[in-house]
Amino acid sequence: MAENFEHYISKNIKAYYRRRLFSPVIYLIILLILSIIFPLKNMTFPTTIREGQSLGKLYEQKQYFVDVTLHDLYFTGYKKDWMGFNIGYFYYTMYEDDCIIVLLKPSTSQQGAPEIKELTITGQILPNAASEDMLLENLAEDLSWTSTGIKKTISSTMLSEPDGNGVRTALLRAFLILSSLYSVLSIFIYFIYILRPDFSPAIRKLSPYGRPKKILEVAEEELLTLPQLATDDMFITEHFFIETSNYGVAIVPIQEIIWIYKYSTLHKFLWHHFSISYTLYITAGKRQYIKCPKNTKTDIDGIMDYLAEANHNILVGFSEENRKTVEEIQGDLIPLRKIWDFLSQKV
Repeated sequence: MAENFEHYISKNIKAYYRRRLFSPVIYLIILLILSIIFPLKNMTFPTTIREGQSLGKLYEQKQYFVDVTLHDLYFTGYKKDWMGFNIGYFYYTMYEDDCIIVLLKPSTSQQGAPEIKELTITGQILPNAASEDMLLENLAEDLSWTSTGIKKTISSTMLSEPDGNGVRTALLRAFLILSSLYSVLSIFIYFIYILRPDFSPAIRKLSPYGRPKKILEVAEEELLTLPQLATDDMFITEHFFIETSNYGVAIVPIQEIIWIYKYSTLHKFLWHHFSISYTLYITAGKRQYIKCPKNTKTDIDGIMDYLAEANHNILVGFSEENRKTVEEIQGDLIPLRKIWDFLSQKV
């Protein structure tokens, strides 16, 4: 018994957070693989173009998303629509000895201003598509040039601000940055909990009852030497109820428990009923709530009977009367009553 339960709670906390490490690590690995296949890194952190770099060379190097400052942009007289919505205006300008076509967002171009002296944008380098070829033909006609001549003059790549910094791209960029930061932060925090189980939320929640680390040490010692009742993942010692399941770890002093009840869940697929599982709900003082899911009726009944015997003040079973009693004990309605009294005085 001593060998099985030595530091049992801490070991389960460590195991729980080792399992939770799996998801953020796998997510970051998938993101890394996608970054190799697709230009996700470049989209998230656009390349700042240095002097002497051409759009064509950057496109060949798969640096599709860029931050660039442009000078002397002239409106071509054409705009781009998509599903009836105006998404941009076409301009042309000289950049590094190349004449390039630039598609600007309506807000950036001030709804097609004739000339823009200087502009810094985030855009995506794109090859001139069929729609841009038609634009060049129309522009050649406007300038009294030949189609072949203008295509030799204009760069084979263009710069699109809506594609490089539009709503969809901005949302995807924000999602990639925030989700990556969240994953890295989760991994860092989980490692701390693995190294220091007493820092984990399950133990820090014990702070209303005393020093969490000391309570953990006492609970570990009692579980090691004086376990009163044990199921697969729930234990009762002299002073504590302890849960160590795949869903988390919880410790609560028995004398702080106010209310216990069970809830049954029928598991079925289509018309076939597979099984019924039971969840134990525990409400403790200082607004502490514990849920122990997917247990058997026999285990939960045994736990509830033992807790009710160990603390005669515990309310057993779900009823409206018990719910209202706990509501009053916990003072759940006090904030609402204060707000109501304040509003009543104002009225």
